[in-house]
Amino acid sequence: ARSTPRGAATGGGGAGDGRALPSFVPAEFAPALARAAQRWNVSAALLAAQLYAESNFNPFATSPVGAQGIAQFMPGTAREMGLADPFDATQAIDAQAHLMRDLLRRFAAVPLALAAYNAGPGPVEACGCVPPFPETRGYVARILGLLGGMGELDAGSVVVRLVD
Repeated sequence: ARSTPRGAATGGGGAGDGRALPSFVPAEFAPALARAAQRWNVSAALLAAQLYAESNFNPFATSPVGAQGIAQFMPGTAREMGLADPFDATQAIDAQAHLMRDLLRRFAAVPLALAAYNAGPGPVEACGCVPPFPETRGYVARILGLLGGMGELDAGSVVVRLVD
């Protein structure tokens, strides 16, 4: 099981806004996320939330169904995106941003683009919705929750105290 992020989004993460990275992004991946977001005009916060949900920022992650790397590309999708090494985090983040740009253009809605990233575009096109697959619905909900988090609040401005 993956842990819950300790922080919240530090900004809206608008399209291509590489400065608006959530606080749960490991510093080593921030530059690649910022570059990819700017290059492909995709929200850096969206990309970061996906990476958190996909691999918990583990560049060497593998799944039982064969997805690989930080962005969990299936081998065929990696080839289609020109990704030679899905375990190279910088390359994978760039390919992820490229794919998300294409999916956002195709489906014109973040939930549908996320569903297509997870389940493939076919099922999303077939229903014009987030398909009724529990994994896909959970994936979309998790990422939207990470993006919604605490809204526009800076994580440093919120103090949580546990009381008896």
